[in-house]
Order: sequence, then structure tokens, then C-alpha cells
Amino acid sequence: MGKGVFVTFEGVEGSGKSTQIRLLADALKKAGYTVTVTREPGGTAPGEALRKIALDPHTGELDPMTELLIFSAARRELISRVIAPALKEGHVVLLDRFADSTTAYQGYARGLNLAMIEQLNRTVTEGVWPERTIVLDVDVEEGLTRSVTRMAMEGSTTEARFEGEGLDFHGRVRDGYLQIAKKDPQRVKIIKPGTVEDIRRAVFSSVADLFPQLTVD
Repeated sequence: MGKGVFVTFEGVEGSGKSTQIRLLADALKKAGYTVTVTREPGGTAPGEALRKIALDPHTGELDPMTELLIFSAARRELISRVIAPALKEGHVVLLDRFADSTTAYQGYARGLNLAMIEQLNRTVTEGVWPERTIVLDVDVEEGLTRSVTRMAMEGSTTEARFEGEGLDFHGRVRDGYLQIAKKDPQRVKIIKPGTVEDIRRAVFSSVADLFPQLTVD
């Protein structure tokens, strides 16, 4: 089996990651690639249980370090049970959130030590790292409105703990992503706001070098 390709999607709440992951997954499958799509936290039975703790508003306030460790534990399970085996089989892995979320949310937004988070991420991932990371940039207030509206329509408000944070918090998350991209521009690509089709084209263009069989237009 050839080596797989690992692509992650990041962004503030309501940035449209799910839609763009679906569009890319469908296009890659049509182009002949085997695609595994998963999410963080989640993707495994332990990960989904940890997701409920981390995202349910009824959990209440968590110590930032506790929050960091919950996400890291879920990530480790996902890597060992899903991501690493899929990559070994030559799959394309598309993941909704990964270690950059930890840096943006628990580091830049919560204020935990960035060097400590970087070391923890290295320990947990053990070299499993994305070839490309797509950050869907969006105005934080607009994104929150989208996210809250979508969850209300779907009846999924049990995952709205982060939506309860203030605009300042989400602004720090966005700034964190921009800093991450500035430090690692080869891997991390910022996609500016636009229509779903505009964003799709930009996403496809940003990964075209990884997928020779993918049609961008």
C-alpha cells in the first residue's frame, strides 16, 4: 500500500468545515481515492464519550488544563484506532479539527503555555501530522450565529459549550489560527470567506498538489 494523505480542516465555530469536507471527500472518491472522514473529538467510542464531556454545556466550566487533556486523550484514541491505520492502508484522511484546534483554543484563547501544548501535541501524535491544514476564516460573530442557528435547527444544542463563550474568546481563537498559519505557511492555508462555491474552489486549489487526479473546477 502507498502512503496515505492526511488533511485537516480548522476554523472558528460556524466556519463551514463540515460542508467543505463533504465536498472534498465526494470529489476525491469520484477521482478514485479511498477516503476516510472523521472528526475531533470523536471518531471512536472513547472519543465520542469524551466529546460529550468536552462540548456539552451541562458539563459547565472546566479547568483549562483538564479541557486540554480531554481533547488530547480523544486525539490519541483517534490516531491509534482510525487515523494511523487508515494512512497505513493508503487512504486519504480528512479530519474535522486536530492539534491546531488545541493550540488555538486552549493555547491562544485559554492562555495555556504554547510551548507546553506543542510538546504535548508531539507526544500524543507521535509523528502523525497533516500534510495540509485548511483554515476556513470567517467573522467570529457571523460564525457563532451560523453555528447556534444550525444546532437549534438540528436539535443538537448538547454540543454548544464553546458557543457560550464570548466574542473576545472566539476572536482570540481566530487570531490563534492566523498565527499558526503565519508560522507554518507551507502546511496551513487560510481560506477567506465567500460563497460555498468560492470556498470550494479555494480549498480544492490548496490541496491540488497532493491529489493529481482531483479536478479543481
